[in-house]
Amino acid sequence: MHEWALAEAILTSVKQIVAQEKLATVTEVTIRVGELQQIEVSILRFALKQMSEELFKSVKFHILKSKSTLKCRVCESTWKYNSKKLDSTTLEAIHFIPEVAHTYLKCPKCGSPDFEIVAGRGVWLEDIKGVKSE
Repeated sequence: MHEWALAEAILTSVKQIVAQEKLATVTEVTIRVGELQQIEVSILRFALKQMSEELFKSVKFHILKSKSTLKCRVCESTWKYNSKKLDSTTLEAIHFIPEVAHTYLKCPKCGSPDFEIVAGRGVWLEDIKGVKSE
């Protein structure tokens, strides 16, 4: 269900940008998905196609993943997020609310749960390609 809500928000944002930029057609939309969001790309892609209006019927949706990097606020060590070390309940919690990662993850160097998410969080539109109206 999470992916369907994201698809709806993405399409709404694209429509707003299309109107602002006065695009007659849209050919490609590139979406960047942070690894911590744990989005099922195939479900998101399916939802985007199912929810697309006439303006988006021939659009190629490119969905790219962004690796997550974490940085300890105590020892300043940085490390990559590794979902393979987590159980399904933890993964589900992080999927819906990435901020709870602080509850389950700790710095591998000093063991502190006080870290920042430097990269790999969120969902954003990276690029929209189309043809301007004349």
